[in-house]
Amino acid sequence: DFLAALEDLQPDLCVTAAYGNFLPQRFLDIPAHGTLNIHPSLLPLYRGAAPVQRALEAGEKTTGVSVAYTVLDMDAGPVLAAEELAVPPDATAPELLDTLFASGTRLLMARLPEALDGRARLLARPQDAAAASQAPKISQEESLLDFSEAAEQLHNKVRAFAGWPGTRGAFRLVAGDGSEEEVELKIVETRVGTEPLDPDHSAARVQLKKKPARLLVACGGGGVLEVRQLQPPTKKAMDPQSYFNGLRGRRLVLPP
Repeated sequence: DFLAALEDLQPDLCVTAAYGNFLPQRFLDIPAHGTLNIHPSLLPLYRGAAPVQRALEAGEKTTGVSVAYTVLDMDAGPVLAAEELAVPPDATAPELLDTLFASGTRLLMARLPEALDGRARLLARPQDAAAASQAPKISQEESLLDFSEAAEQLHNKVRAFAGWPGTRGAFRLVAGDGSEEEVELKIVETRVGTEPLDPDHSAARVQLKKKPARLLVACGGGGVLEVRQLQPPTKKAMDPQSYFNGLRGRRLVLPP
């Protein structure tokens, strides 16, 4: 099996990144100088499977990456190196992950000599378990946006869940005869809106603005979410103007 093959190799050091599962003690006992993990958070913050997503969802302004020894407890091993980074206000999880893993790889390479000659074990600092926070795995059920929440909170969720599972909003299409049809749109790209809806759109709580095309959605606390890219069912992602062009006179509204 895999572990038997790894034992035959007798590695000096193992490295993991974005693994997301527990490694058994048998694995951890194999490399002579242990296993180092590149973890995209400033440990002990955001231990777990989705550190970048949960940090963005929480609206963190700074985050970072850690190179830490792997132990049986999830992301709880001593930290050999760490680097703090500012979070761009509109960064998505895939973008931030790329940045953090690039920084983490550089940190790892810089400390590799110490890891291979054994000095790193002495230099690594234990984590403060009392300061730890968790970053549980994201579920598909979390992807539905609740427009009664604040616009900034919704924007943070859209960029946190970008890629997978994405985010979606429940709307209604109203025809000229008053008939209604429920529609679920994937919300791909957003900003926190800086302009209110016009008074004649207050009942619908949705308004299309042009140049540039953007969909304004009323949110909790009087805020506005500006949707710049959306994806209708069975269609590709598009700007809101392209979507409205295909509505054939129907109006898009939020459910009451």
